[in-house]
Amino acid sequence: MPHLNVPTDWLYFLPIGLLGIVRWIVWIIRRVPAALYRPVVNDFRLPISVVVPVYQEDPDIFAKAIESWLENRVAEVILVIDSSDQVCQAIAARYPVTVVITDVPGKRDALRRGWEAASTPLVALVDSDVIWATDVADQVCMPFVDPRVGGVSTRQNVYNPRGFLQRVNDMFLDYRYFDENAAQTAAGRAVSCISGRTAVYRRAILLAISDDFMAETFLGVPCMSGDDKCLTALTMKAGHATVLQRTARVWSTFPDTFRVFAKQRLRWARNTWRSDIRAVILERWAWKHPFLAFTMIDKAVSSFTLLAAPVYMALAIARHAWAFVALLAGWWWLSRSIKLLPHLRRRPSSFFLVPPFVLLTFWMAVVKLWALLTVRKQRWLTRQVAVIDGEVVRTGNTPPGPPQVPGAAPTQRAARLASHSTRVERGQARVVSGSVRAAPARHRLGKRPVPFKGGHRR
Repeated sequence: MPHLNVPTDWLYFLPIGLLGIVRWIVWIIRRVPAALYRPVVNDFRLPISVVVPVYQEDPDIFAKAIESWLENRVAEVILVIDSSDQVCQAIAARYPVTVVITDVPGKRDALRRGWEAASTPLVALVDSDVIWATDVADQVCMPFVDPRVGGVSTRQNVYNPRGFLQRVNDMFLDYRYFDENAAQTAAGRAVSCISGRTAVYRRAILLAISDDFMAETFLGVPCMSGDDKCLTALTMKAGHATVLQRTARVWSTFPDTFRVFAKQRLRWARNTWRSDIRAVILERWAWKHPFLAFTMIDKAVSSFTLLAAPVYMALAIARHAWAFVALLAGWWWLSRSIKLLPHLRRRPSSFFLVPPFVLLTFWMAVVKLWALLTVRKQRWLTRQVAVIDGEVVRTGNTPPGPPQVPGAAPTQRAARLASHSTRVERGQARVVSGSVRAAPARHRLGKRPVPFKGGHRR
């Protein structure tokens, strides 16, 4: 193999150098408004309901999450629990919450039932493993002082991160909330995705877009996952602003095995492609928000351009150009560390995770390209549900009867939280009457659903 001669083979470096300059210019365009972002600070408050779809959650995490929501003194906590999930039903019974039991598989129908059962102007759609800081309810209300704001995102991090994958997820989250979402808020008040871990909306908006949410399709295929992207898009299409409130801190669990991590990333990538292609190309509503459209296009393009660097690295190794190999590897480490500075300030030890983090981003670029090729495929991947012939169906066996739940008696903390509730007496869960309908455990997506009225609360 011939050795690379830098003085004579400078054209070898030109394409990667020019591409690098372009990518850094794009990053600076995003970084400037992100640096100018400021959270909203005021005394504005509105009553807020917490709506949580629940399906086979870790019992300890679920209990901690419920306690964190109740400590925020929200108006109500509505848990929409799958009828097969006896463990979570038993845990919910310890706390002053409203429980809606559903036999319809899938997250979308559970979300809809929850916000239709809510009674407050604001509704927080929350995943069942999300733990709130003590002031989240106060913080997320502040942006709603502006009547044009329809949805608010929180800042999210990994709960008790351990191991490489969880630490890496934490790095990605800080990058998202200090770069992408902060810039979108400052430059256009149009956040591309209010993450479903905690997404706060005006209830009136959710009721108005409910039918479109349940009827979402992509290229003729009903959509099952991607509920948070869909709700964000529908809110902006209706003319409302979506913003980040970074002072509202929440924490969520993330996978610690590569198999689950890979499935999760593939599902998210498909959801992003579907939503962004629809917004920029098919429906073109994103062009009403120029900076949002710019970031969507940039994210799509970067899925391709990101692979140029490892290709050049492989070619340099093949040519035994060790000086270039060392230079490129060092640049990866330095440049990515610069972009991750908000995270590194909080966790300096993550500096030593940057090299494997960079390698993982190359792998994720390949996953994104595969997601684009399979964008019409609808599988949750981490849940036992799928869309088959336009219907959400269960793909696994229903769990056996009620298992033993550790610590079934209410804890002292749960009892103290129960005393804060004005809706439920004696710290017990309230089950919505008639919440389980005599319908088969299949729900057709892509068609306008009949609104679920629910039953009266006893």
